[in-house]
Formats: sequence, C-alpha cells, structure tokens
Amino acid sequence: MTGHLLTVGDEILLGQIVNTNAAWLGERLAGAGVDLRRAETVGDDVDVIAAAIERAYADGAAVVVVTGGLGPTHDDVTRAAVARVFGRDLTFHPDLFAAIEARYTERGRTMPPIGRVMAEVPDGFDVLDNPKGTAPGLWGTRERAGRRDVVAVLPGVPYEMEAITEGSVLPRLRALQDGFVLSRTLLTVGRGESDLAGMLDGWTAPPGLALAYLPSLGTVRLRVTARGPDREAAQALVDEGAGALRDRLGTLVFGEGTTTLEAVVNDLLAEHGRTVAFAESCTGGAVAARVASVPGASRVLRGGVVAYDNAVKADLLGVASDALDDFGSVSEPVALQMARGVRERLGADVGVATTGVAGPTGGTPEKPVGTVWVAYADADGERAVGLRLTRDRTVNIGLTTTAALDLLRRQTLRSVGEG
Repeated sequence: MTGHLLTVGDEILLGQIVNTNAAWLGERLAGAGVDLRRAETVGDDVDVIAAAIERAYADGAAVVVVTGGLGPTHDDVTRAAVARVFGRDLTFHPDLFAAIEARYTERGRTMPPIGRVMAEVPDGFDVLDNPKGTAPGLWGTRERAGRRDVVAVLPGVPYEMEAITEGSVLPRLRALQDGFVLSRTLLTVGRGESDLAGMLDGWTAPPGLALAYLPSLGTVRLRVTARGPDREAAQALVDEGAGALRDRLGTLVFGEGTTTLEAVVNDLLAEHGRTVAFAESCTGGAVAARVASVPGASRVLRGGVVAYDNAVKADLLGVASDALDDFGSVSEPVALQMARGVRERLGADVGVATTGVAGPTGGTPEKPVGTVWVAYADADGERAVGLRLTRDRTVNIGLTTTAALDLLRRQTLRSVGEG
C-alpha cells in the first residue's frame, strides 16, 4: 500500500516548531506496511491543503495521512479541505459535541463557542476517538476509477496524534493489507551505517522481508519488516531476519524496540551486582546523567566527578602531575588514571572516564577538535579507546557519552564471559 504524509501548519513552515510528527509517523506507517513515497508540509490554507491531497492521489497514493489543523481556531481548516476533496458536506454531530464538551468539563474548563467546529464531520467519515485531547481524528474513503482512496486525518499535537494513530489508524491500515505485516527493530552501537552494510554484505533477505537502516547520533536502528499470508508466517519471517542479523553483528546489537543504551547498561550492571562511578571532563556529567535517567539507577550508580580542571583531576581523582605534564589532559594515560581514581575514591566496582577536546576551540595540530579518550577500569583490568569525532561541540558530547556507555557495556559483557 503506497502512502503520502501531509503535515499542516504555518508554524512548521516558519520554523517555529520542529516537525517531529513526520519522523514518528514515518516509522509507524512503515511498520504497518505502508510504502511511504512522500512527506510534505503545507500552510493553513484550504486551497493549498486540498491541492496537496489531490496531488498525492494523482501520484498513486492509496492512503494519505494528514496531521494538523483540526483544532477550534480560525486557522484550523484541514477538515474543510478534506471535505472538499472528497466532495462531502460537513455535518454537525450533537453526540460528538456533547462528548467534546464533557472533556472540557472534566478538566475544569468551559468549551468556547468556537469549539463547535470540532464536532463537524465530513459525511460518511468515521470519527476516531482522541483519548488524550478534544479534537477527534477522522477516517474517510472513496471509490473512484476502480480504486479506493483512504485518508486519515489527525490532530497536530504530538501526544494526541500518537494516541489516535496507535489506537485507531494503524489497526485499520493493517486490516487493509494483503496479508499480515510485522516488524522488529534491532538497536546497534559502535559502527556506522556503511560499516554495518559492509558487515551484512552477502546476506540476502528472503522474499517478503525488508531491511531498513535508521541512523541517529552514535547508534543505528535496523528495522526488519516481514509480510506473510497470516500472523504466524509473518512472525516466522521477521524472527528469521532478526536472528540472522544478530548472528552476523554479535554484540554490536545492544537491544530491540524502544529501549535505550543507558537502560540496557543499568540492567546489565544490576544483573551482575556491579556498581559504577564516572569521571567526566569533556562530557561534563552527561554520561552519569544518562544512567541516572533510568528508573532504579540507584542500584548501580555510585556517583561521579566532573573533573574539568586539571587541578580537580589531580586532587580528587589522583591523576599524576607528570602524566598531565607529559601527555596532556586529553590522553590515554590520563583517561585511564581518571577511571581508576574515580573507581577507588567512590568505592565502585567499575570506573569510567571521558576526556577530550569538545570544541569548537581548544584544538591543536596534535590534538584537533574532536579528539577524545574514554576509559574503563575494574578489578580485573583497564581499557582506553581513542576517538576522532567532529568539530561540533554538541555532536561530540553526544557521541562521547554513547561511546562511554558502550565501552562500559562491552567490558562488562567480557568480564562476565558474555562478550
């Protein structure tokens, strides 16, 4: 099933908000078996919205998903545009109006008179319940020239859009598919998209299975999507694909679905009764913050030291002055001493350290911006890894925190005989 995604809103075109809806919907629609061919953003104009929807169908879309412009204000004109495209009148629904009014009352508010428009529905359309807000979603179809056009219309508020999509839209889209569609997403860290593709060279996905690479900062998600005549066939196919990827990539795969690297690290340390402490220079506490963001982090996190200044590295972590003088603060020996020192001083089983030139200034010919060392120390040994990253400070900090957590994960797996 081919699809187009249309986002409505002047605020998006003007750059006042980031279009996170498109990214979220793109992934969910693909997982439901929709072959998304185009994503477009248009302003709050009936003519422009209607033209974009008609263009999508003319270009072969079987389903158009529209998000934004369903509220009660004067610029919420999406329902009128959709009604025009489908040649339907907008009809007021008293029962829907009462339900929307009740939502306002439950929240201690009075619905303004303009809210009445949210109870107007194109004739023949289904109303999709909005469990997180007031404006309902809409679902409509039309038959023409031997084909069926489908439209799903959703609010622009992200958490409302997500709730309606998960609860109403995706089940309907799956029901329209010829067969069953399932997907699994493997989470990888430590190698880029091109490296992973090289490692998978020679592996051919069996018929009915598709592989997509979804890179982000420091990680790559691998989504396998399977089509089968029934759930059992699709499940067997997607499991076969995920298993083949795990066999080839090994410990590069740290999890599946929506988990995070920090959650995996927390669980791994807790499972083996280990605690960790962090000594951070260039990351300024960001690694510890990621671990602490996971509920139950107190099981494993002893604490951390933000040792930005060399005097702090020496006084609090015991880094030798000759190491700082001979090698500089951004070096393998200093990183290892920081990891060793924070482990000893905070009484943790494991110490992890970061030190580097985050940028955009401070680099030298020998140690340009993006030069980073991360280090690990436990009772059995130590390891340091050198990185050459980018010239962007924010990107470098993000990549370094991910590298530090991955080093912690890998060394822990090796220590317990699983890596």
